[in-house]
Amino acid sequence: MSFTRLVTLAAVTAAVLAGAPALAQDRIKMKAIGQPLATGLIQKNKEQPFFENFAAKTGLPIDVDYKPIDTLGVKDTEQLRVMKAGLFDIVSLRVSQNSRDEPTILGLDLVGASPDYATGKKVAKAYFDTIDARLQQQFQVKLLGVWPFGPQILFCKKPITKLADVKGMKVRVYDQNLAKFIELVGGTPVPVSFADTHQSLSLGVVDCAITGPSSANSAGWPEVTTHQLPIGFQMALNGYAMTLKAWNSLKPDQQAKLKAAFEAQTEEIWKYSEELFQDALNCNAGKDPCTTGKKYKLVNVPVTPADLDLVRSAVSKVSLPAWAEVCDKSNASCSQKWHATVAPVLGLK
Repeated sequence: MSFTRLVTLAAVTAAVLAGAPALAQDRIKMKAIGQPLATGLIQKNKEQPFFENFAAKTGLPIDVDYKPIDTLGVKDTEQLRVMKAGLFDIVSLRVSQNSRDEPTILGLDLVGASPDYATGKKVAKAYFDTIDARLQQQFQVKLLGVWPFGPQILFCKKPITKLADVKGMKVRVYDQNLAKFIELVGGTPVPVSFADTHQSLSLGVVDCAITGPSSANSAGWPEVTTHQLPIGFQMALNGYAMTLKAWNSLKPDQQAKLKAAFEAQTEEIWKYSEELFQDALNCNAGKDPCTTGKKYKLVNVPVTPADLDLVRSAVSKVSLPAWAEVCDKSNASCSQKWHATVAPVLGLK
């Protein structure tokens, strides 16, 4: 090979090698925390596929390393802290579980405020900007969407005919707002993580527990309970959020595409969650149609008008005052902003 050809070949090779990192750098890598595997079908059928096909879903050169939180060794109560520390870029935010670190976000899902999907959607829309601003200020995290697991209902291993029957029973709860309500009806609230609830019911640590019917079905709660009372205490609203560092690294047109993709994703989950809710109630009670879960034989306890009134009254009697007291201590304008945005949606003065 002539010297000239050798030099030319070396130059071409150098150019290719120099260009390779640039091509590789064109793709953006992000790390995401997902919902626990144990929560079931929304995580499995909607969330995981969204993140695993993130580039196609968003039309952006972004590859996401998605991990359900119960595979990471990170507690679901620590999501905002690990985001603020810069350990992850995107989070599927568990609202109630992280409300101790930021009480403002619990205003999204006060007990009794969102008894059905239509109301829950209105509350989420009305309160979205307030939460987004607070998360940006306190944790450098931007809110990109809000979606529901669906109405959180009661499962018991002892016979019940109405909500008041939990008096004297130990009830698994997942946030302080719900705990205050259980105290109101005479039960003893016991904070237990979702992953530990099946065992807690089995061992008698708790007599009853609250979650959505689909999550309960996926986690096998009907194996260790006998009754379900399908009254919605909360909508179990959750969110998708991204660190401001990751958000600001994107160009304005990329941000617009990303925002649109998350809005489409959350809208899809709203629809899917509502379908799952009724189907899972059927599955738990051993009725048809049951297409999304395993059939069990729980007693389906009829919801009485008195039960409905009791839950609806929780907003003004318990959940709003208790939450406002805690939230206003860490965020002076907290309850004031809730009254300005969410209260009109619920017809509260």
